[in-house]
Amino acid sequence: MHRKINTLALICVSIAAAAFAQDLPMAKPESVGVSSERLERIGTAVQRSIDEKRIAGAITLVARRGRVVWFKPQGMMDREASKPMRPDTMFRICSMTKPITSVAVMMLYEEGHFLLEDPISKYLPEFKNPKVLIQPSSGAAYTIPAAREITIRDLLRHTSGLTYHWNDRLGPMYAAANVAHGLLPYDGTIEDNVKRLAAVPLFFNPGDRWEYSLGVDVLGRLVEVVSGKPLDEFFRTRIFEPLGMKDTYFYPPENKLERLATAYTFYAEKGLNRFPDTPITEGSFVYSADYPYRGPKKLFAGGAGLTSTAVDYARFCQMMLDGGKAGSTRLLSRKSIELMTQDQLGKISPDQGFGLGFGVEGVKVPLPELGSPGEFNWGGFFYTAFSIDPKEQMVVIFMAQLHPTGDLSLDRRVNALAYQAIAD
Repeated sequence: MHRKINTLALICVSIAAAAFAQDLPMAKPESVGVSSERLERIGTAVQRSIDEKRIAGAITLVARRGRVVWFKPQGMMDREASKPMRPDTMFRICSMTKPITSVAVMMLYEEGHFLLEDPISKYLPEFKNPKVLIQPSSGAAYTIPAAREITIRDLLRHTSGLTYHWNDRLGPMYAAANVAHGLLPYDGTIEDNVKRLAAVPLFFNPGDRWEYSLGVDVLGRLVEVVSGKPLDEFFRTRIFEPLGMKDTYFYPPENKLERLATAYTFYAEKGLNRFPDTPITEGSFVYSADYPYRGPKKLFAGGAGLTSTAVDYARFCQMMLDGGKAGSTRLLSRKSIELMTQDQLGKISPDQGFGLGFGVEGVKVPLPELGSPGEFNWGGFFYTAFSIDPKEQMVVIFMAQLHPTGDLSLDRRVNALAYQAIAD
């Protein structure tokens, strides 16, 4: 009887998935040069990780030439409550917020509000005359004036001199200054947060190196100042509604919270467990999984704060793949998409390819796995990822909810399995 119930539940989920994905155009895989048989390897790999209790569940999606050819919820969105992963499950997408904020910035750039080489202090004066922290081999740390100011381009490509709380040197200073990173309930706005961040020294001179950072949160505040709208309103009216992203929010409404996937942790010595009710502390970095629904809900963290679905994010990816256009709606020009998705680091980083808001593969070193040079992508803290390939006209999305991951490579395997299914 138990087996029959599980089978029936899987059939119901499959039917619902097909209906839900109808919101995006669907096609038989072979009609767009993809093998149906080979796509099944994605489902097999995901199921293996579920069976091995490395993840509770996941959703995978593959689209080619503007058509969805694979869309599969698997496992549980809440293992302890026996709630199956559903097609419209919502996920904490964390740093997959960054590309959306970057698009918002570029939309305002296209309206002529600023140039990418403008110093951010022109719009956020708290960043005027930045200082760099110097830590000598002996003696107390001190600061010196930065060689130049932070530009908008620096913030988009992560060469600003800002960092994150896990940085050994500046992390404790961020924590002491009550700087938020977006993965913890926070009693303050993005304006409050950015002003606190600006008061802390930089890690290095702007433009000297690549360091993943809170710079995109600063860009979120730039969007507010330039547009005159709160970041959540700008996202909703200028990006989400035009793209039909009806399930993407900083703070999901109460009637949708039942669709938020449970977050899990994986430690080798403990296995897979539900994320604890209290925050996890790793040095000066403290994070939780309850920030989408607890706390003051005033912070719109442009670098980490959004919750979304696989289908919603696929719409965003397809807009990027289609040169900034979704149907008859244009968010960005083709030229802006080209600029955002080519390497912006040059000699600053000989190995890292990064554009304006996106990682770029195969432009400086050989591809590490199956893919195409110029494929652009990124991922999120709670184990979500996407890739967009202009050459193959393909979008791949992976969404689970896990951190730490225990070095699980399922997201990268799903991406490689999508590529091996290309059959034309």
